[in-house]
Amino acid sequence: AAKIDGAGRIKQIIYITLPGIASTIVMLFILRLGHILQVGTEQVLLMYNPTVYDVGDVIGTYVYRMGLGKMDYSFSTAVGLFNSVIGFVLVMIANALSRKLVKRSIW
Repeated sequence: AAKIDGAGRIKQIIYITLPGIASTIVMLFILRLGHILQVGTEQVLLMYNPTVYDVGDVIGTYVYRMGLGKMDYSFSTAVGLFNSVIGFVLVMIANALSRKLVKRSIW
């Protein structure tokens, strides 16, 4: 219908396509924000050795090194829990902001 009214491709995208998938975009953004601190531990772990510990350490490899390498399970669990709590807080903030700004949220 927009094409018949003379809307070009960009106007069709802006006024028809994007509003149609806005709820999906918001939901995926909120859910992915919870994983922002996870950078792909497997990729880092493949190239990981003691010479790059000081520059190549991310939260996932640090938890792995402390838990399995130094057998400090309680500290490793605490760091992993901290990572999960920060992700949860980010999801809650993003959900509240999306509810307030675009009137769409997960719950």
